[in-house]
Amino acid sequence: MMNTNTSPLKRLSLAEEVADRLQELIASGKYAVGQQLPTEPELMSQFAVGRSSVREAVKILAHRGLVRVQQGLGTFVQSLSGTGEALSQRLQRADFEDLNEVRFLLEVKIAEKAALHRNNKDIEKMKGFLKKRFAYACNNQFELCVQADINFHNALAEAGKNEIMRDLYKTVAEHLKKSFLQRFGNTDTFIATQHYHDALLQAVIDKDPKKALVWATRISEHNR
Repeated sequence: MMNTNTSPLKRLSLAEEVADRLQELIASGKYAVGQQLPTEPELMSQFAVGRSSVREAVKILAHRGLVRVQQGLGTFVQSLSGTGEALSQRLQRADFEDLNEVRFLLEVKIAEKAALHRNNKDIEKMKGFLKKRFAYACNNQFELCVQADINFHNALAEAGKNEIMRDLYKTVAEHLKKSFLQRFGNTDTFIATQHYHDALLQAVIDKDPKKALVWATRISEHNR
């Protein structure tokens, strides 16, 4: 098997470096569509990295749409160009306004779907997170309050029973968390919007998607 570059990698993220080097080889046509990549031990030797770095690199390439992993068979080239930059990487370098706009669009639809599809387990979970959100806000426990708020909205997304929307919202929310911590600094905003959240939850409990949409819109607009 070829040994393209045996020099040790210097970046902090070895997995990203391995992924980038493999992507270059794939784009150059060294590995054709349908061709199997070298095995883990061969890649470890080729790039002078550990098994975990190789496995993470393969995951990165899979997210980019370049390869597919077939359990028990190996990793195969799926595309020479892939689908572009991985979503998680794109979100990481997005600014607050763009992320917040995506969150706004998702939360409104999520609230509507949650009102239609929630079950008793979903309701209890949302009640618990909302109770913690208010308690942390009143005690000015800022980071805990932010996390409780995110957990509440993640629970709403789960209640909507749309896995793609749920996963997308979780990814966006995780990237927004740092921005929230930097922008707000205290729990005043969370206290001010607690009654909006209470009303949203009640609309979901009542299975009223129109009211859920209204309250979700007010929450999102308050944070824009």
